[in-house]
Amino acid sequence: MNETTQLNLDGRRFAMVSSTASRVDPDAPTRFDYREEDGVIWGGYEGDTVLHGRFVGVRRQDEIELSYVHLTMDGESPVAGRSTSRIELLPDGRLRLVEEFTFDGDDTPQVSVCEELPA
Repeated sequence: MNETTQLNLDGRRFAMVSSTASRVDPDAPTRFDYREEDGVIWGGYEGDTVLHGRFVGVRRQDEIELSYVHLTMDGESPVAGRSTSRIELLPDGRLRLVEEFTFDGDDTPQVSVCEELPA
């Protein structure tokens, strides 16, 4: 298996394990569903404080750049932002995403970590 295949995110699911922006509920973390075709990334996410979210971006080798928008459980205005993630290979073959992100209107840098759910 080459690196391009190994790092391809199509059909993979991830769960958030930590975030500097908010506490992560270990029993109901935000879950992300990724799609990828020819380096184009898109998908959705929900759970924890997120009612419904979408993202779109690109992958270049082990780096992802994307924009996202979501609605929180309290139903207030949509939250949007941009992120850059580094893809890491875990010892068991699953992937970890280490994401640096900011929210639109707030330049405070944040970091989250998501790990691939077992197939």
